[in-house]
Amino acid sequence: MTADETELKTLMLASQRGDAAAYRALLAKLAPRLRGYYKRRLTGVGRSADEAEDLVQETLIAIHLKRQTYDPGALFTPWLHAIARYKLIDFLRSNRMSRMDVPIDDHHDLMAADDHASAEGTHDMTKLLDRLPKRTRQAIEAVKLEGNSVAETAARYGMSESNVKISIHRGLKALAALIGRDSSG
Repeated sequence: MTADETELKTLMLASQRGDAAAYRALLAKLAPRLRGYYKRRLTGVGRSADEAEDLVQETLIAIHLKRQTYDPGALFTPWLHAIARYKLIDFLRSNRMSRMDVPIDDHHDLMAADDHASAEGTHDMTKLLDRLPKRTRQAIEAVKLEGNSVAETAARYGMSESNVKISIHRGLKALAALIGRDSSG
């Protein structure tokens, strides 16, 4: 087991036991790794590296929602890699790209699990989304949860595509802040 694996797994296990400081430390260590991973993958398929930040926020939210599904007897980094990879595939699919564009053996770049939220996680996410402004919540639900395109969402809610993108970006940042506050309290 590598030093990174040991450190991340230790933080994750402490997080599962309710240690808010360990949870914050885990997220702080994961964010730059995820950012680098997504930037490499996105530029590798001809996308802008600037799009990585939304994926980082979505992945951190998914980790929060799924943290109780992590098996303490398993390695942490493959669990993390699976989450990150599925988030990338979802992003590319929603932007009309194929999962064939995502190499399967990129796990050495990062370290993640499946993308099926538990009923409890879904309930938590619903409560978090309800704390966002209506337009922001609608944009996130339509694009990130229902898989609609930005253009479809803009037409559906009478918004410009730019406003949909901005709402999603700001909403994901707000969700990450809410999760951080909720987990430290």
